[in-house]
Amino acid sequence: MAPAKLHSDDVLDVATASNYKDFNVRHYALDLDVNFDSKSIDGTAILDVEVLRPVDCVTLDIHTLEIKKITQLYNGNVLDFDIKPFAAYGSSLNIKHKFEKEDSVKLEIQYTAPSTAPGVCWLEKEQTAGKKHPYMYTQGQAVLNRSFFPCVDTPAVKSTYSATVKVPKGLRAVMSADEWTDGEEPNVFKFNMTKPIPAYLVALAVGDIKSAKIGPRSRVWTEPVMLDEAQAEFVDIIEQYITTGEELFGPYVWGRCDLLVLPPCFPYGGMENPCLTFLTPTLIVGDKSLTHTVMHEIAHSWFGNLVTNANWSDFWLNEGFTMYAQRRICAKIQGMANMCLEATTRRATFRRAMEVSGEDNPLNQLRVVIAPGVDPDDTYNDTPYEKGFCFCSYLCSEVGGFDVFDKFLTAYVDKFKFKSIVSEDFFEFFLDYFPEKRQENLANRKGLEFVETWLNQPGWPPHLPDLSAAESLTSPAELLADHLTSDSTQESVDICKDISDWPTFQVLHFLETLLAKSSLTDVLMEKISKEYPSLVNNTKNKEIQYRWCLIVLKNDYQTDFHKVRSFLESQGKQKFTLPVYQAMMAGSETAQKLALEVYAATKHQIHVSVRHYIDKVLYP
Repeated sequence: MAPAKLHSDDVLDVATASNYKDFNVRHYALDLDVNFDSKSIDGTAILDVEVLRPVDCVTLDIHTLEIKKITQLYNGNVLDFDIKPFAAYGSSLNIKHKFEKEDSVKLEIQYTAPSTAPGVCWLEKEQTAGKKHPYMYTQGQAVLNRSFFPCVDTPAVKSTYSATVKVPKGLRAVMSADEWTDGEEPNVFKFNMTKPIPAYLVALAVGDIKSAKIGPRSRVWTEPVMLDEAQAEFVDIIEQYITTGEELFGPYVWGRCDLLVLPPCFPYGGMENPCLTFLTPTLIVGDKSLTHTVMHEIAHSWFGNLVTNANWSDFWLNEGFTMYAQRRICAKIQGMANMCLEATTRRATFRRAMEVSGEDNPLNQLRVVIAPGVDPDDTYNDTPYEKGFCFCSYLCSEVGGFDVFDKFLTAYVDKFKFKSIVSEDFFEFFLDYFPEKRQENLANRKGLEFVETWLNQPGWPPHLPDLSAAESLTSPAELLADHLTSDSTQESVDICKDISDWPTFQVLHFLETLLAKSSLTDVLMEKISKEYPSLVNNTKNKEIQYRWCLIVLKNDYQTDFHKVRSFLESQGKQKFTLPVYQAMMAGSETAQKLALEVYAATKHQIHVSVRHYIDKVLYP
């Protein structure tokens, strides 16, 4: 019986050069030789292809790859090919051959990923935490894995993969796969991903990497110098996050659930590569207070990795649902007050970002229009996360609350697991599951229309979930911020001045409240620095440091400009680094000069995609 037709079957992903509607790649078999001297990967990719309709060309995505030879394996025929420009982020690899419907062919492609491949990141030993060995990692989302191996680089297509990876002596390879074995030869590692995933989730890292157990199905991998701290940060909590997710949304299907803590220049908080989540070391603060990020990446095991957006315009299907799932897991484990506190803090960050971009910016739509040639990464912001969360929360409130919506999401995941969908597929399933809502015409309720308002109208969400459960935590933070910035000298017994036992997100809310104030004098900034040294001097917490840097720059408190420099030198996370540079360039002449100086000194250690955005800020 033919599978049910999806709306996504009729939608094209404009960010791929491939003719993926004509054929299906069932499996990639990769053979990779990682060379640190030349900063290149010599590879062979064997694609197991099922032809869906007669074609005389199979077109794949590549970017900067040097294609040497393409062979059809069953008969040994060497196939003609050409490479044509597609967009700034890639080219089309056109394999010339007459393929008939229902043909099953294996295409072997010999290639090299050169040092210029933007999805393959090479680090000198000085850029690592241990400073002893070089390091390499790949980052595929959204359209960068076409510079790692020839592929159909669209989330609309899911394939299994296997890989044999040869690395220099003393290093090891790790990948986003459920089966890992050592090869027969020294320095060779083998991987097999038995579940179909989109190409952007194939991930590799090579370096001086060791591991420690953190749960019954989890290990943490990182450089030896960080291993003890990483194990202490993540031990025991991972299994709790997984089992809570399973209770809410159904089975965890990926087998292992390992973590890889990368060097400090990793540009994201986390990347949900299945079986092996990539994480920034900025999460290691000694008290597990920033593990919400890990919770988020684990939630992707259901939303994003299992049910996937079919194109990058519907990215909210990945991130909005994951944000909602993360907060449901958080509420179950830490309680509603702490969940709402985290959401309140993130809402403030979202509001600030929207004020910078302008509410009517088309990138503040849930469904972003990505024109041909536009890099999907250039549309990235907080909207799919936070506005998507608000949309999920709105739907939850309309159908009877958390328990009802949790059961719906379990059914949703089961219905679309291992598939890629668009918003219309979700809407149709939602209204089929809740037929009374179809009868009520919920999808077209004035001012809250699913498509016209939620998807296609930029701006602030038309519905905000109730976060008042956090008031016992947010109110003291707001009172203290108001007190510190007030002209009144009158003391109040309601003011809590000792914040030493406040949870991290309560401290962050306090800083967000200070940041929202119109201006703070140097005298007041100095007072805050002296009275609350944990905010500015004695903390390893990058979330706290980040917000202090923004407060320093907004108020041109040049006494602490050296802390801004140190912060940028210590990490390369895009969500920290880009807003700090934006704040410097919006600040005083001294702040702008600092921005240029620090960037010149640290540019080499920043990921290429982050450099791209910083360049736009510094050199508009």
